[in-house]
Amino acid sequence: MPSFSLPPSHLALALAVVAVWGSNFVVIRLGLDVLPPLLFAALRFTFAALPAVFFLRRPAVPWRHLAAYGVLIGAGQFGLLFIAMDGSISPGLASLVVQIQVFFTIFLSMGLSGERVRPRQWAALGLATAGIAVIALHVDHATTPLGLALVIAAAASWAGGNMVARAGGPVNMVAYVAWASLFSAPPLFAAALVFEGPGELGRGLAAAGAGTWAAVLWQSVGNSLFGYAAWAWLLARHPAAEVTPTALMVPVFGLGTAALVLGEPLPAWKLEAAALVIAGLAVGLSRPRARG
Repeated sequence: MPSFSLPPSHLALALAVVAVWGSNFVVIRLGLDVLPPLLFAALRFTFAALPAVFFLRRPAVPWRHLAAYGVLIGAGQFGLLFIAMDGSISPGLASLVVQIQVFFTIFLSMGLSGERVRPRQWAALGLATAGIAVIALHVDHATTPLGLALVIAAAASWAGGNMVARAGGPVNMVAYVAWASLFSAPPLFAAALVFEGPGELGRGLAAAGAGTWAAVLWQSVGNSLFGYAAWAWLLARHPAAEVTPTALMVPVFGLGTAALVLGEPLPAWKLEAAALVIAGLAVGLSRPRARG
């Protein structure tokens, strides 16, 4: 559960961030009703980069880091996620399954450092895997095996981006995301032209109204720039162990807003899967008590 040792105003800000991140999956679904997925993702990163890069100094990291992060997060994480959500997985389940990036990140980090996986982390992975297995046993027209596989691949790509960002050391993450987005948009536009075609792109742009453009801006300004800025502000003032547990609420907001806004059903098996995955995340994010 989230830590309540934060001051009330800071806890409210943390919950606002995870509410934006969780409800973002419903916004994605609404945007996909008009825009093709790869074009939608390309526009997301275009507006995350522009005009922000004209006002934010480029982080002091190699260009190859920005390029790798941009491709892994843009084309990898969000490209695959948007394709999956375009009819192959429901928004609520997508918000839950993609959180297993925590385990990919942990195991990638340990593999690179040579550190051994602790029993607690194996237990956490077991809980989350059981939750994913429950989802896999209930695939249907709303959540297909392909959709589930694509979101798992998106989570793995997200973890790869985390490793690249960590290699750069402490930086202004808002500037980092904005500059890296310069490398996210071009491959997404290229893929959109190849796989979705100029005709489909033109139809999507012609049909886009105020609501669709609001969904694009929610992705770029709200989800990326506001989310990272507020999260970085909190982490600069509090230990990570007090801030990061609030991220466990992302799939709660994701499932909740999908149910309220889109009428996504919440049968017992879906709640069971959510409980297992969130429990695994909680165990994986927890830190063992220091020994006396």
